[in-house]
Amino acid sequence: MSGITKEMTIGEILRTNPDVAPILMGAGMHCLGCPSAQGESLEEAAMVHGINIDDLMAQIEQA
Repeated sequence: MSGITKEMTIGEILRTNPDVAPILMGAGMHCLGCPSAQGESLEEAAMVHGINIDDLMAQIEQA
C-alpha cells in the first residue's frame, strides 16, 4: 500500500487508508482512536506493543 510509512502516526495512516484498521487490530493495536494513536508513529506503537515493524509493514504493503 503505497504512501504509508512507519514514520506516520496511526491517525494519519487511518485517514490515508481506513482499510488498514483490520491489519492493525489483528496485530494487537486495539486502541486506534486513543490519544496515543494521534501522537506516536506506527514504529513507536509497534515497539510499545512488541510488534516487529518490518513484519507489520509487509502486511500493510500486501493489503
